[in-house]
Amino acid sequence: MAPPSAYVRPPPVQSLQSQPPPPVQGYYLGAPPANPQFPMSRPAFQQPMQTMPPPPMGLSAGFGNQAAYATGGPPTGGSLQSLVEDFQSLSVSSAPGSLDPGVDVKGLPRPLDGDEEPVKVLEAYPVNCHPRYFRLTTHAIPASQSLVSRWHLPLGAVVHPLAESPDGEVPVINFGSAGVIRCRRCRTYINPYATFADAGRKWRCNLCTLLNDVPGEYFCALDASGRRYDTDQRPELSKGTVEFVAPTEYMVRPPMPPSYFFLIDVSVSAVRSGLLEVVAKTIKSCLDDLPGYPRTQIGFLTFDSTLHFHNFKSSLSQPQMMVVADLDDIFLPLPDDLLVNLVDSRHVVDSFLDSLPNMFHDNVNVESALGPALKAAFMVMSQIGGKLLVFQSTLPSLGVGRLRLRGDDVRAYGTDKEHTLRVPEDPFYKQMAAEFTKNQIAVDIFSFSDKYCDIASLGSLAKYTGGQVYHYPSFQAVTHGDKLKHELSRDLTRETAWESVMRIRCGKGVRFTTYHGHFMLRSTDLLALPAVDSDKAFAMQLSLEETLMTTQTVYFQVALLYTSSSGERRIRVHTAAAPVVTDLGEMYRQADTGAIVSLLSRIAVENSLSDKLDSVRQQLQLKLVRSLKEYRNLYVVQHRIGGRLIYPESLRFLPLYILSICKSLALRGGYADVSLDERCAAGFSMMILPAKRLLNFIYPSLYRVDEVLPMEPDRIDGSLKRLPLTMQCLDTGGLYLLDDGFTFLIWLGRMLPPELVNNILGVSLANFPDLSKIQLRECDNEYSRNFMKILRTLREKDHSYHQLCRVVRQGEQPREGFLLLSNLVEDQMAGTSSYMDWILQIHRQTQS
Repeated sequence: MAPPSAYVRPPPVQSLQSQPPPPVQGYYLGAPPANPQFPMSRPAFQQPMQTMPPPPMGLSAGFGNQAAYATGGPPTGGSLQSLVEDFQSLSVSSAPGSLDPGVDVKGLPRPLDGDEEPVKVLEAYPVNCHPRYFRLTTHAIPASQSLVSRWHLPLGAVVHPLAESPDGEVPVINFGSAGVIRCRRCRTYINPYATFADAGRKWRCNLCTLLNDVPGEYFCALDASGRRYDTDQRPELSKGTVEFVAPTEYMVRPPMPPSYFFLIDVSVSAVRSGLLEVVAKTIKSCLDDLPGYPRTQIGFLTFDSTLHFHNFKSSLSQPQMMVVADLDDIFLPLPDDLLVNLVDSRHVVDSFLDSLPNMFHDNVNVESALGPALKAAFMVMSQIGGKLLVFQSTLPSLGVGRLRLRGDDVRAYGTDKEHTLRVPEDPFYKQMAAEFTKNQIAVDIFSFSDKYCDIASLGSLAKYTGGQVYHYPSFQAVTHGDKLKHELSRDLTRETAWESVMRIRCGKGVRFTTYHGHFMLRSTDLLALPAVDSDKAFAMQLSLEETLMTTQTVYFQVALLYTSSSGERRIRVHTAAAPVVTDLGEMYRQADTGAIVSLLSRIAVENSLSDKLDSVRQQLQLKLVRSLKEYRNLYVVQHRIGGRLIYPESLRFLPLYILSICKSLALRGGYADVSLDERCAAGFSMMILPAKRLLNFIYPSLYRVDEVLPMEPDRIDGSLKRLPLTMQCLDTGGLYLLDDGFTFLIWLGRMLPPELVNNILGVSLANFPDLSKIQLRECDNEYSRNFMKILRTLREKDHSYHQLCRVVRQGEQPREGFLLLSNLVEDQMAGTSSYMDWILQIHRQTQS
């Protein structure tokens, strides 16, 4: 059996041939070297070692003198010497009744380098699409149902169809009169794994093995090895990712122009928070960059207790507003001039956006007729489709779709009714989403309420239309304005694929059964996506159709048919191959933690819509324990592994990531831990995040920045090192930055020099007691310039969101608790396990 790996490299045992074992990196967990991740200076909190209950009696055998033997026992003679232990393991060497847990916390594996894209796959399969587009949870497909049942982790894939290309531009191919070349039986597109026969006149589909005719215009002779002479000149035969120009038969209707329709709440809360001003200025600043020039269409509808339609006819000098007060019988006062060509009506649109903040300046209306407004927007957009952006700051209270205040129903938590708070209360929203999707309308929700606004219901509009949910609790323009401006600009100007459908085809013997993300499933395997972009990923689970696989390789092909903003119908195609294996150990060696966590987290969020949070967390732990136990059983006969947690190198971070999912905003605790809207918004985000961003969301990046601020600016980036998420890493004299991709949390140790605080914040803490209202701006000193450069650098790594800056000082409760401590996932908090306790629990359960 090929070498697995796990947490700690035991001392080598010489084989009878005295050959040295292969090198495997790891730590001895008895007395590790000094670890730079854990500063030895003043710890922020002097905590005694947590007292652990004695392990179950089953763990006591052989533990008495194991501290001296990291391998779980003294070296033995005889035939065991020939078994080289070429895996790492985590030694758990406490004696029964001991207060010392016997685990070296500093040596535990931590993903401080973030997501590891499985690029090694490309060494074995160089013409595969890049893993950034398509990642399997294990790049070794099980050959039998029995292997699947022993895998215990999800078998599936993560697809990010419009991810930014790692190799520059994606090649675009136009077959012209030959038409797009596809298998006539399974409809697979021509790709690098197709083979040619009959002197080049036939090609064999790699998915279904059918022999197809090669069109005369596409013919090319073969060399002695059966390879076409023009293979290297044809991207579709040499690259795993290409884009085909689709002919007219791929169009149900002529490509529609990109359309943006804005539905804006103008009730009193939207006016007072400054929301209208930020939204109006941001939209105006983006008009020149909207995709689709000069075809782009635009329209606006504002609402409170009534609906306000705006006429943007190009012959007008300024827009006309028409009010419809009858919410039960919606009609369009001027159907032809509510959604207009931006170029033709630009001066009218500019005039409207300039006047919007003042137009409702004195509005004191507290009501929200969101449901009727959605119906009106649908009537305006239904012929063309496009993107509907909803700005909502009040719980919908009038007309169809009105919602009640149910987020504070404490009695439901911990009961079988708990999950009902996390699903839409009124079927209206899902029904509207189905109508929107049918008419190629994607919905993005921007929610701003300082009270409960039922994200669970509103979010379903985005969930089933390929949209997105943005949540700004207690929005104030002064604090949140920059974040909203950036994220709205990104939403409006990023390249978007319109009128899309996506299908993933598989080779013989396997098929995708369940899909997770924001879309509407149109048939068993066709995902309807009115709009999709580079910020959205999807996950799906795979099953075997046969008891025993007969092929040695399985092929996958992702095809996204869409309309580009320029009006061209295109097909983005990603093709990948993976080997079929009969060895469970190989499945573990080829496992991809990022893909597994992406799929597991989406499944967990979906399960939370039908089950209690506690049950969902237990299911995650059970999957981890069962997979670990199965892996342990592969080696328990040949090796003495009592007292050690055995795990493959490929999944060394999985226990910590699963603990992090359990402590995430969407799944942690119960009633008091997170507001219901924030929990639901986090769940909607986790359903669409690509693997890299998701991993950073559940296990954020923590940096110490005060030590790098005096450096030269060009040296700072290389000096920032991620730290483990534990309070033991925080020095009372330090300045720390926590980045989860959505928020920057700046933590000020109580011993931090006041002059450094003054330089960075621009104010004295003594004169500014309420840090929740502080605004970070660049000040005229070296420390401030370097600090703001760090923030800019981190933001530039990923443009999809804009981190909101929050400042908290050590000991400032309750803000420190919910802003910082809840993100230190390695520490024990509010009834949850610390990382060390978690490892001990997992170890005991794998042995039981």
